[in-house]
Amino acid sequence: MPQPTIGRVVHYTLSEHDAESINRRRTDFHESRSADSRTGFVGHVGNHAEAGDVYPATVVRVWDETQVTVNLQVHLDGTDTYWATSRAEGDQPGHWSWPPRV
Repeated sequence: MPQPTIGRVVHYTLSEHDAESINRRRTDFHESRSADSRTGFVGHVGNHAEAGDVYPATVVRVWDETQVTVNLQVHLDGTDTYWATSRAEGDQPGHWSWPPRV
């Protein structure tokens, strides 16, 4: 079984909490009217996130190799990313998995 290392790409399945957090940040950006000021500020913009959505994620830290707990930068469908901390391997929302080999 492969072990996660920094820089490896895995698949991450959003949990309900993840999706709510992502959508809240995106809503806050739009409601702040920061996009209208044209200052060059890059905010949280992207398609609506839902629990169960799967996105590629880069391993940025390995915390516990015995339980395969990692921190991830999840690459969302938009201009932003999501920091998923201390996540375990698995096939349920809030977990990461290895991409299937094709």
